[in-house]
Amino acid sequence: MEPLRLGIIGCGVIGNGAHLPSTAQSSLIDVVAVADLIEERVQAAKEKYNIPVAYSSGDELLEDDNVEAVVLAMPTGVRSPLAMRALAKGKHVLVEKPVAMSVQQVKDMMAARGDRVIGCCSPRFRLTPSARAAQECVASGVLGDLRVIRARAIIAAGPEPTNPPPPWRVNKGLNGGGILVNWGCYDLDYLLGLTGWQLKPRTVLAQAWPLASHLKARVDPASDAENHFATLIVCEGGTVISFERGEFVSAANDEAWQILGSKGSLRMHMREPKNKKILLDTSDAKEGVSTQTIWEGDDVGSSNLVLLEDFARAIREGGQPTTSLERALVMQQITDGIYESAATGKAVEIV
Repeated sequence: MEPLRLGIIGCGVIGNGAHLPSTAQSSLIDVVAVADLIEERVQAAKEKYNIPVAYSSGDELLEDDNVEAVVLAMPTGVRSPLAMRALAKGKHVLVEKPVAMSVQQVKDMMAARGDRVIGCCSPRFRLTPSARAAQECVASGVLGDLRVIRARAIIAAGPEPTNPPPPWRVNKGLNGGGILVNWGCYDLDYLLGLTGWQLKPRTVLAQAWPLASHLKARVDPASDAENHFATLIVCEGGTVISFERGEFVSAANDEAWQILGSKGSLRMHMREPKNKKILLDTSDAKEGVSTQTIWEGDDVGSSNLVLLEDFARAIREGGQPTTSLERALVMQQITDGIYESAATGKAVEIV
């Protein structure tokens, strides 16, 4: 396969910390250009990874005819418009998470896509050996009819930060929201993907809370989005998604991901890469519930490398990336529904 000629726009935490190191390991991808608004940052990336060209803006990079596809690694507020300009220039696009700031933005990208491939970065935790084992277990039918899909991830407030928090991270205007868009999209992609994308959300009831006033140093002073939310999502056929996530919370760490069915259930840990177990609980008419370990080990290797090469193969082989815009749209419908319900105090219907 001919290597994909890739441009990376954004050399910050994700671009420099994940995408550039991953592409350096790949024989399927050739990074031919990088761009960033901060001159020192883009020049450092160019030199470190021996990249031919560095640009001072994403729009400059999009004019480079040698670039076939781009990774957009910047806050959502500026990323979605840049994705539309990239599509207009005929580029394939890999969009960082969250995919967009609204359902309408996702639909706009779908309308502008044409024959280009658009991939999303939200399946990172689903592109692992443990997740594949869990997905195969669900697909086998051993769980029976799916009843409750559960994710709860509470991260305790740590010590006061020594460096200024990034201004975009918990900001509605810059990033579309707070913990829901920063981390909740991973949970949704993980659980909807493990269940084969068969769930069709219909009703959302949610509540969200801002950071407690005595912990304000954990976010930028201009932050205006949630750091904790809880929601109940009812899907077509009666399956329920119970979903709670928070960071800088006044509680001990508590993380669990679970898929419960009529005949059995799975227990897993999405985030930690080491010493993982996937537990299958099944029921018997005589003995009740018994537990077995169906997978145990470490999620070794870079899931970000798998993500990038999945994107490259979709372009070269004419397929779809692991999380397409159609799948991202489902997650964005849930996200928009959570924010609307939390704001109005009412259940929101997804159509």
